[in-house]
Amino acid sequence: MKILSHRDLEVYRKAFDTAMNIFELSRAFPKEETYSLTDQIRRSSRSACANLAEAWRKRRYRAAFISKLSDLEGEMAETQVWIEFAVKSGYMDRDKAAHLYQGYEEMLGTIFGMITHPETWVIGGEK
Repeated sequence: MKILSHRDLEVYRKAFDTAMNIFELSRAFPKEETYSLTDQIRRSSRSACANLAEAWRKRRYRAAFISKLSDLEGEMAETQVWIEFAVKSGYMDRDKAAHLYQGYEEMLGTIFGMITHPETWVIGGEK
């Protein structure tokens, strides 16, 4: 399958689905977490998707592409930390959290590969 947009990337689809899953699970978080844990885990999981879309559009420039992917790694790692807090606080089932956490580990492996081999992804312009 030819990749024409960031939406065609398997890692994007996984990140988007995971962010939506986190949104649904976080609906059950207590109200007192609305402006802290709930907002943070939703923001970082969604930001991972946005950073991947941005990286895709910046792939004419190797440094910009890698920089945006690096931001993406940070957002995914941050989401993993919020998942840990949700479990420790008793707001998220440990098995569901483990599945989400492992999903991010797999996605991070893909992103690491993209950073390590940008020549596969960078087009035209500056290589």
